[in-house]
Amino acid sequence: MKIAMVGSGYVGLVSGACFADFGHEVVCIDKDASKIDLLEAGVMPIFEPGLEALVETNVKAGRLSFTTDLAEGIRGAAAVFVAVGTPSRRGDGHADLSFVYAVAREVRENLEQDTVVVTKSTVPVGTGDEVERIISETGSRHRVSVVSNPEFLREGAAIGDFKRPDRIVIGAEDEFGREVMRQVYRPLFLNESPMLFVSRRSSELIKYAANAFLATKITFINEMADLCEKVGANVQDVSRGIGMDNRICPKFLHAGPGYGGSCFPKDTLALLKTAEDYASPVRIVEAVVAVNESRKRAMGRKVLDTIGGLEGARGKKVALLGLTFKPNTDDMRDSPAIAIAQTLTDAGVTVAAYDPEGMEQARPLMPLVEMCTSPYDAIRDADAVAIVTEWDAFRALDFNRVKELAKAPVLVDLRNIYRPEEVRAAGFAYSSIGRD
Repeated sequence: MKIAMVGSGYVGLVSGACFADFGHEVVCIDKDASKIDLLEAGVMPIFEPGLEALVETNVKAGRLSFTTDLAEGIRGAAAVFVAVGTPSRRGDGHADLSFVYAVAREVRENLEQDTVVVTKSTVPVGTGDEVERIISETGSRHRVSVVSNPEFLREGAAIGDFKRPDRIVIGAEDEFGREVMRQVYRPLFLNESPMLFVSRRSSELIKYAANAFLATKITFINEMADLCEKVGANVQDVSRGIGMDNRICPKFLHAGPGYGGSCFPKDTLALLKTAEDYASPVRIVEAVVAVNESRKRAMGRKVLDTIGGLEGARGKKVALLGLTFKPNTDDMRDSPAIAIAQTLTDAGVTVAAYDPEGMEQARPLMPLVEMCTSPYDAIRDADAVAIVTEWDAFRALDFNRVKELAKAPVLVDLRNIYRPEEVRAAGFAYSSIGRD
């Protein structure tokens, strides 16, 4: 089957490469000619473990190709996936659907066969209805079914998530759309991956509801961590204790500096806007968004407290280890590190930072932060070291070397990757999240 993937960003490129690996003929389409040039040269525009090898394998096999020409790319395709960006709209937080609708209009003008148009982008409820209206405006004789098929990929583990999904959600309003989607996902269906067929509007809401629930879990355990610090409990013990309950499960119960990334911040805001539009407020999600936003700067103040607080920190230096919102990605979108660095620099602190993959993306977002070539380069002459992202590269720091380089042996562990007793035994003043 030929598949066209419109949009060659994170979702489109990973999905297209995986579909090609299943044996489909896939064309990835993007308006950005420089991105297509990079992909044709074998250079990935994003960092995702295993993606470069997967793309190379399927390009060589002739199953995966790239183009800027949408008309040529969708010619003969049984399914056209729309995987363009839906960023938060300035002013109101609603998802900006201009790219989605632009693709729908261009697809409408270039349809030459019966086609299923699949919205892979995260879009508010009712978007599929509008896409269907746009495509049907010309009264084409070709049969078109508009389907919702949200992605549930975790950055850093996207290929595994695509090939071994918890579920495949398909929102279709007719049997034509459902049957084509069965064929698209036939390799996973044979592997008994659960395939959930629902209405298009239900599918659109499932993605937002899932991300809002996960964001709620993260925010809940972060607030429990704050309470643990007040009452002398250990948040990791609390997390394990509640996570062993099968109704709760342990995932997304790791206390830290707050959630970031391309999905949770954007999707929770979009869900709030949809709820407002339909006069059906979701108060829990409102609280989650507010608490998470305030937490990031609170973590900056937590670091400040270790070097004298607002009054005594001016002129001191902090080393930030990890800048991306999570490890194994170069994604800086809404990373807690941005607010933490801003809080520190606002207080007159010099900030030096290192991240294994996110340095280039971080530079324009943190113009006052010195980007370093290694963790130890950042630590040199620092009054405190703060671990912001739990990259494996930071899990076995040479404490003797850190003490030699740093001005003071102070470690602020915002991801709880070290045992307090071990760090203190090494001669450090140690602060973490929700633990003594």
